[in-house]
Amino acid sequence: MNNGSNRKNGNVRESFNSQWGFILACIGSAVGMGNIWMFSTRVSLYGGGAFLIPYIIFVVLIGATGVIGEMSLGRAARSGPIDAFGMICEKKGKRKLGEALGMIPVLGSLAMAIGYTVVMGWILKYAAGTFTGATLAPESVEDFGGRFGSMASAFGNNVWQVIALAACMAILMFGVGRGIEKANKILMPVFFVLFVILGIYVFFQPGAADGYHYIFRVDKTALMNPKTWIFALGQAFFSLSVAGNGTLIYGSYLSDEEDIPASAARVALFDTIAAMLAALVIIPAMATTGAQLNQGGPGLLFVYLPNLIKSMPGSTLIAMIFFVAVLFAGMTSLINLYEAPIATVQEKLHVGRKAACLIIAAIGVVVSLMIQGIVSSWMDVLSIYICPLGAGLAGIMFFWIAGKKYVEVQVNKGRKNKFTELYFPICKYIYVPVCILVLVLGIALGGIG
Repeated sequence: MNNGSNRKNGNVRESFNSQWGFILACIGSAVGMGNIWMFSTRVSLYGGGAFLIPYIIFVVLIGATGVIGEMSLGRAARSGPIDAFGMICEKKGKRKLGEALGMIPVLGSLAMAIGYTVVMGWILKYAAGTFTGATLAPESVEDFGGRFGSMASAFGNNVWQVIALAACMAILMFGVGRGIEKANKILMPVFFVLFVILGIYVFFQPGAADGYHYIFRVDKTALMNPKTWIFALGQAFFSLSVAGNGTLIYGSYLSDEEDIPASAARVALFDTIAAMLAALVIIPAMATTGAQLNQGGPGLLFVYLPNLIKSMPGSTLIAMIFFVAVLFAGMTSLINLYEAPIATVQEKLHVGRKAACLIIAAIGVVVSLMIQGIVSSWMDVLSIYICPLGAGLAGIMFFWIAGKKYVEVQVNKGRKNKFTELYFPICKYIYVPVCILVLVLGIALGGIG
């Protein structure tokens, strides 16, 4: 990648040093808790393969539309959502309105990062506890539940939470190439290797075959159930990180030589592989004990799985591998969520990278410590309202306001062959309405992400 071509207002803007560095960073932003604690549960609840079919359809749709669009819009603007939306609306003489709307995904990204910081504090505590023996110490599922309950209460996990945030900010202070890219080049490959090791281990456990059978069977009743399709849409939408912030800001660090549609395809592929790896570990592992996986979210990760791992041969090592892998997946997502607000502070306050990180870290520490007891409700509000709204706004800006000619120029930069003519109409008339549909269904059903 040519760093020198990545200019804004005459200044050289930071950029990724390599194509794979960018792709791994985007994979890191997409691979998170949703791939681990939500995907496996939904595969289990909605008929195994019957859920995978619509999920893959929606991953292809969103990966080939929204992900490409947000990366391209970011690259075109060479900045975050505020300037990007402002630049598009300037064509209609409404720059201030565009900048105001751009605040929504930036504040959404910061709020999501703050909520995620609480979760990362839990994960860091459990990962460290696998080395001291504390994580697997409880004697029963009730004890595991009680322990998690006390940790996930108001001011219940202050120290670990601050350490998790400090580690994230330390990486971000090094910038895009030396910080975000280098971290993802280590954390993401290690995450995949660790989950492959866990998958091989589970494969040899008695009873695991029932889990594989469950994952890949197609339950026709479940396939015909609208809820299967709705929750598959929600899973794909949120897993691919389309929210008008993280993917857009990473796109802004790209050179014009980058083939964005090819990069987006790789991100969608590896995000799906990560989700499948997690399901191939968790569902067969549950099957070895005859347990039904109907408990998603934090309860699965911090109560039921530790209780299950404790009963397995080599439990200490398995717990170490599992929680370190989860920690790495979470950290790469946290880095992405904090990047949009940090870049915005740099651009708007004209301060250096380290100063912007310290400003955002101060906000992150104070607010995340205050919301520990209500983090679940906090994240629900963001995933129901703010994320689909941010994605929809980015889609409207790019596909409805900027127009066909502009979109095609931006998407085709760096490509040898022109991307499909169908791209623009599919995005304008299918993807943007899908964003609005995700918002409406989320409100109606109390969240589908």
